[in-house]
Order: sequence, then C-alpha cells, then structure tokens
Amino acid sequence: MTIQPDHGGLGAEDLKIITLARSARARNGVPEGAAVRDETGRTYVAGTVALESLKLSALQTAVAMAVASGAQSLEAAAVVSNADAASDEDRAAVRDLGGPDTPVLLAGPDGQLRATVTAG
Repeated sequence: MTIQPDHGGLGAEDLKIITLARSARARNGVPEGAAVRDETGRTYVAGTVALESLKLSALQTAVAMAVASGAQSLEAAAVVSNADAASDEDRAAVRDLGGPDTPVLLAGPDGQLRATVTAG
C-alpha cells in the first residue's frame, strides 16, 4: 500500500507549484525549492541562492524571476523546505508582488502540505 501525501484539498494548479518547488529542491540539492504562479498562470521555479555576495531564499528568488519576466501580480506561491513556517521575509516578497491575500503554501520535502498562510 502506498501512502499518498496530504494535500489539504488543494487544486491541480496549487499541487503543480508544490511539485515544481519540490523538484527544484531535489534537482539542485539546495535547502529549499519554491515556485510562484503569476496572474496569467505562468510559473517561475527557483532554489536557494547561496553565493558569497548574494543570499536569497528560494521563494525570494522565484518572486524576483517573476518580476524580471514582467509579472504584474501573483496568484499563489509554494515553498518546499524543512522549515516549520514561511519566513517573514519570504511572505513580504510574495506580498510585494501579489498582495496580502496571496496564499503561500509550505510543504515538506516529501511534498506533504504543512501549512497554508497568506502573504499579509
């Protein structure tokens, strides 16, 4: 018997960004993976950036990629991490582009949804 991750009743588009975030984390061997979906449905996927001169969380990087690509707003954000909560800095980045009601989904490395909060 295979135990399926708990996705808290999320829709297909939200599950997609969790899957993309999880893949980025695993593929790049970084502490976090993140994905955001903009107002047109485009997705932006990123991992943690840890350079000597530049340090960004995965979610901050995904938001920056969306902004650099011309996104005007965000519909949702997801981060896959061992953390128990989305950081204030991550939520602020999402809020800056998506507004305070933008959902931020936090999932564990196994893809199981741990929490859904708003960026506000």
